Amino acid sequence: MEVSFSTEIESLRLGNGDTFHGEGILAITKALLQSGVAYVGGYQGAPVSHLMDVLVQAKGYMDELGVHVEACSNEASAAAMLGASIHYPLRGAVTWKSIVGTNVAADALSNLASPGVKGGVLVVVGEDYGEGASVIQERTHAFALKSGMVLLDPRPDLARMVDMVEHGFALSEASNMPALMELRIRACHVRGSFTAKDNQPPAISTRALMEDPAAFDYSRLAHPPVTFRHEKLKYEERIPAARRYIVEHGLNELLPGRHADLGLIVQGGLTNTLVRALQQFGLADAFGELQIPTLVLNVTSPLVPDQIASFCAGKRAVLVLEEGQPEYIEQEIATLLRRRDIPTPLSGKDVLPTGGEYTVEVMAAGLAAWLKQALPQLDTASVQQWLAGNQQRRAGVVQQLPAPLPARPPGFCIGCPERPVFSAIKLAQETVGPVHVAADIGCHSFGTFEPFSTGHTILGYGMSLASRAGVSPHMNRRVLSIMGDGGFWHNGLLTGVQSALFNGDDAVLLIFKNGYTSATGTQDILSTPDEDTKVNATDKTQSLVHTNQTIENALKGLGVQWLRTVHTYEVAKMRATLTEAFTAPFNGLKVIVAEGECQLERQRRIKPWIASLLQKGERVVRVKYGVDEDVCNGDHACIRLSGCPTLTLKDNPDPLKVDPVATVIDGCVGCGLCGENAHAATLCPSFYRAEVVQNPRWHERLLHSLRGAFVRALQPS
Repeated sequence: MEVSFSTEIESLRLGNGDTFHGEGILAITKALLQSGVAYVGGYQGAPVSHLMDVLVQAKGYMDELGVHVEACSNEASAAAMLGASIHYPLRGAVTWKSIVGTNVAADALSNLASPGVKGGVLVVVGEDYGEGASVIQERTHAFALKSGMVLLDPRPDLARMVDMVEHGFALSEASNMPALMELRIRACHVRGSFTAKDNQPPAISTRALMEDPAAFDYSRLAHPPVTFRHEKLKYEERIPAARRYIVEHGLNELLPGRHADLGLIVQGGLTNTLVRALQQFGLADAFGELQIPTLVLNVTSPLVPDQIASFCAGKRAVLVLEEGQPEYIEQEIATLLRRRDIPTPLSGKDVLPTGGEYTVEVMAAGLAAWLKQALPQLDTASVQQWLAGNQQRRAGVVQQLPAPLPARPPGFCIGCPERPVFSAIKLAQETVGPVHVAADIGCHSFGTFEPFSTGHTILGYGMSLASRAGVSPHMNRRVLSIMGDGGFWHNGLLTGVQSALFNGDDAVLLIFKNGYTSATGTQDILSTPDEDTKVNATDKTQSLVHTNQTIENALKGLGVQWLRTVHTYEVAKMRATLTEAFTAPFNGLKVIVAEGECQLERQRRIKPWIASLLQKGERVVRVKYGVDEDVCNGDHACIRLSGCPTLTLKDNPDPLKVDPVATVIDGCVGCGLCGENAHAATLCPSFYRAEVVQNPRWHERLLHSLRGAFVRALQPS
């Protein structure tokens, strides 16, 4: 990986009594080491990617502790690692991104939860929910319920989060249940401090190996007939044991308040937001002291019936603040109260939104509706005015606009090697006609936005080729599937390529080979160029990823016969190759590998190199593209075909022309796409390529002076 976490790695070495300062996810990473974790694995992906990124880069220190770190090819392989804790007293932790990762890992998780674990297991899940999410709107809670796993949702305070990691392992061991810990984006990035402890080298580790494997025990397999016994163990022994541990160690927090006849029950991860919302009503202070008794559920599954009943009994009203839907916690509490004949009125989704992220404003609106009935003497006028004022301010901004603001969806980075391929896809369809495009997860999913608007389905990471299987037989034109190299190794090789070859499908697969799992933070993958190649590469190395041929070799090994590798920036060649794939007489899987290094990684590599050259006074040439405003015809087809942020508009300098002209602004990385598009699509010849020379040689300076003098001589006086 190109991004360095050297500072973060050093903070992992802090010992007993030292003060840790940093982000939430890094605190979780430190807590794993303090808990004596023996092995860690996971799949990269925000908002928990730092956990794996830091540990992978800290391999030297992990070796000192005897901790094994595995960068897994997908979430299923990460979850399968946890099988080590079924037989052995090994503490293991894995991590991935939210529900999409848990979906991939579901098979292994179910087969782990059935026999249960001997060593503590913790799955750190980035709960990417709400409007800020980049994934489908589902919750991890359902997996904990269906499989019989503990679900932790710690209050976003670093000390409490670290404490819950340590208790998570102990709770897992006490109940023999795997534990999930969900961390929202804000919790991952919340900053704070806590008093560190010494890291605990695991008793069994890479430095202290086991002599013999465990004795065969059929009851530890997730296989009938013992799975029927496992089901009984979950609800007769494991969940009761978990509940006892939760109560004995006070994992859920009871915050007192003077309005003892009311109550709030909140997911731990929402506590900070709740405190801020209550401050609007004067029911909390800046130090988090509340005036309404609140039960903070740092463990949201399993709930402790006696704890819930004791909290609700004798209260006039209780409000459950649970983000997302279905309302699992509210339903469970309602059932529990009904069975115990506790008549306390229970509110939740009746006053709060069913779905969406619970921000302070959302919570305040729900609290206002509940307090109107529960605490009618409370003056909520100021809060209502604040909420109404927010709406009025938004409406006022809209009214001042001459037209509605255009949507600003995410897009490709400047110079992204994937943008020219989508230009080529648009051009190819002018020849072959519209095609069905099965899109995929990754940077290339930005191609679904304008100006490309390319893609009909996104059904999972690496699933594009598999998702077109039902479309191809019913289409009179070949279907295009788009996949990244990260998706190829994650899932696409087996679910897509192997299946298409086995079934003899006539399909077209386009693989973006940019050398990294770019969308999640440019982590290394199997087809990443080796370090020596990256270090020795120069500015002229555009085809850096060509040094690694594992994707092509894997495709050939599986039996792919029609295979083309094309550099992504060669738009005309890519267009011709796509057209050939759509029209070739060959009946079978046709694969195009679009090769071009991730521009972010390329810039990270060459910028320090260029800076070092300039510091030495050496000659450096930088390519810059521009538009000749006298030639530009103002139809802006170049922008509609490119979408590059640095290719935009400016006022026409000709007073007789009204249409603005295209222009290339600062930020251009010199990828050459604008010129390639103009050539491939036969657009107006207004683009020019310039070379900016820094530290020029004496003869270049002389030649420049002569040219300048000649140009001035030709200019009218």
